[in-house]
Amino acid sequence: MTPTAGSDRVPRRGNVPRPGQEQRPGWVPRFGRVQRLVHRATGWLMAFCVGTAACLYFPPLAELVGRRLIVVAVHEASGLLLPVPVLLGLFSASFRADLRRLNRFAAYDGEWLRRALKRLRSRPAGKFNAGQKLYAAWIGGAVPVMLFTGLLMWFGGLLPWIPRSSAIFVHDWLALAIAAVLVGHIRMAHRDPLAREGMRTGYVRLDWAREEHPNWLG
Repeated sequence: MTPTAGSDRVPRRGNVPRPGQEQRPGWVPRFGRVQRLVHRATGWLMAFCVGTAACLYFPPLAELVGRRLIVVAVHEASGLLLPVPVLLGLFSASFRADLRRLNRFAAYDGEWLRRALKRLRSRPAGKFNAGQKLYAAWIGGAVPVMLFTGLLMWFGGLLPWIPRSSAIFVHDWLALAIAAVLVGHIRMAHRDPLAREGMRTGYVRLDWAREEHPNWLG
């Protein structure tokens, strides 16, 4: 991520409702339709990937579900499609603006991490806090590696100088790490219903935004 003094201070035009869109008193726009659709589609594809992987690797689940060939096909298809929502989202200027915010580690993000480790409630953050930026960076790096190692497992002779056993080792252990991080992400989202409201409807309460993301609204 690129360090910066703080470039996500004010919502940009991509987060402002279109003309005629209903305004909600006491609420502010946070995510446009593209961001919400990308998040939703990526979440479902990730759920299919993780769920089918669990059915393939844990014998009790494999016996319960059965139909191994179908499970393998769903796993492979969802894995191949996983980057597609983000790639399609790049056609949206507002989505690209949010990606730039996620990729820039501002000066106050270090303070957010220090306060988070001390479990202090008040933490400085822009539109995305440091935890969300680290999570996005982790997923953004892990998914291409999973896709690459999955292709090496699928097509045995794709790169003959890389042993298939090495691809399996990386794929399996990285999958466990992704699952653990996803559990943490879901747990944090479950603890903050107002944040979930923002991803579901595109709006968040103004008082929540000022408390949780003070450097976003200014």
